[in-house]
Amino acid sequence: MQFNIVLFSPQIPPNTGNIARLCAATKSVLHLIKPLGFDIDDKKMKRAGLDYWDILNVQIHESLEDFIQKYDNSKFIFLSSKVEKVYWDHQFQDGDFLIFGSETTGLPINIMEQFKDQMFTIPQYEDVVRCLNLSNSASIVLYEAIRQVDLFNK
Repeated sequence: MQFNIVLFSPQIPPNTGNIARLCAATKSVLHLIKPLGFDIDDKKMKRAGLDYWDILNVQIHESLEDFIQKYDNSKFIFLSSKVEKVYWDHQFQDGDFLIFGSETTGLPINIMEQFKDQMFTIPQYEDVVRCLNLSNSASIVLYEAIRQVDLFNK
């Protein structure tokens, strides 16, 4: 069993490094969709991922359109702070793709419209912060998916 963490146009190297470490710990695949806001060999990103890069499955995609065409989009779960449906109400399955937008701009509006039934949020008090940190968000949702499918007991 395996999940996929997808980052569309990530901008902050330490966030991507932390998510890489998360993927290594859970044997999840990390998908990075260009444009990236940093060089893939950035020291801050490498340091955040520690020495796990050699055991990590990283896929790099040229564009969101290329990524969508390549995979079964019925397995896509998009996360955004701009929607109402809560992520824990989704029935996660093996092979799901947990897709997160850029830290600065989120997901493109055309994608949010195209996949509106597959859009979920992590609830928070709106008047406190704009959104949660990307690496924290990935951890929260991934571990709920793992809990639902009982991944570590299989």
